[in-house]
Amino acid sequence: MNGNQYLIPANTKKGQLWFGIFMPVDALIFGIGVGITLLALVILSVVGVLDNITSILALLPGLTAVFLVFPFPNYHNIRTAIGELIAFYTNRQRYEWRGWCASYEFKDK
Repeated sequence: MNGNQYLIPANTKKGQLWFGIFMPVDALIFGIGVGITLLALVILSVVGVLDNITSILALLPGLTAVFLVFPFPNYHNIRTAIGELIAFYTNRQRYEWRGWCASYEFKDK
């Protein structure tokens, strides 16, 4: 093997993420969701109205944020997978084979 050829490891993109997991927007979603949950739990416990229903409602922002940034196979996380699903179902659904041409003229049928 020639000395100028390098193998690129499969996890090189992971080095561009914060803590190897988060993109900046993911860290922001996670931090805000968990912060709102902690703040709500503290406020509700100080006020004294922390029962089963209010504790579940207080946990919802944090659980939602954790769900969105949870890793998902073949995608970065569940937020990215949901975005891809939305893009797929909102874009044009009829795809036409154009051949191997570099340019083409669009014909509306």
